[in-house]
Amino acid sequence: MQFDFSIIRVGMYGLLASFSFLVLCLSAVRLQYTTHLPNNGGSFYDPIIAEILFTMLLAIPWCIFMMYSIYTRYENPYLSTFLGEIIGLSILWLFWIVGTAIASSMWGNIEWCQTLEACRILSALLAFSWLGWLVLSMLLGFSLLFSFANKGFMDPLHGRWNPRESHYPDTVVRV
Repeated sequence: MQFDFSIIRVGMYGLLASFSFLVLCLSAVRLQYTTHLPNNGGSFYDPIIAEILFTMLLAIPWCIFMMYSIYTRYENPYLSTFLGEIIGLSILWLFWIVGTAIASSMWGNIEWCQTLEACRILSALLAFSWLGWLVLSMLLGFSLLFSFANKGFMDPLHGRWNPRESHYPDTVVRV
């Protein structure tokens, strides 16, 4: 039985999309909480929440496009190559690590206030941010390893090249 790595990648992108959606929802709840505080005039917002929201708004469509590209064998000479995937994942990885690291440095020690709903939301936000970053790192690592091992940076990212179905030219000389 042949090992199909593309199914695992689709699953990992689905997991990343799920974590991104959870972080998006938790960030929206945090933003709503800080801008609508019940006391008189104490509203504020955390700038890092805006960065996290922006990152999640990039990550969710990216994951959906990658799942679509891998599953349906969609081919585009630029976006649907391993190089395009690695560039996209690298940009997302950079945004994700900056947002998660700054949020962790701001709210790193919040065990003492777990009786408050705001602290539980921040704890969940940090946990799912780090889990999403871990999945994103694994995806980037797998794509880099596959590309280096197969010298396939410009190959279709679905990893199932078929000369009859592909729009890419066959550059391999066969004897």
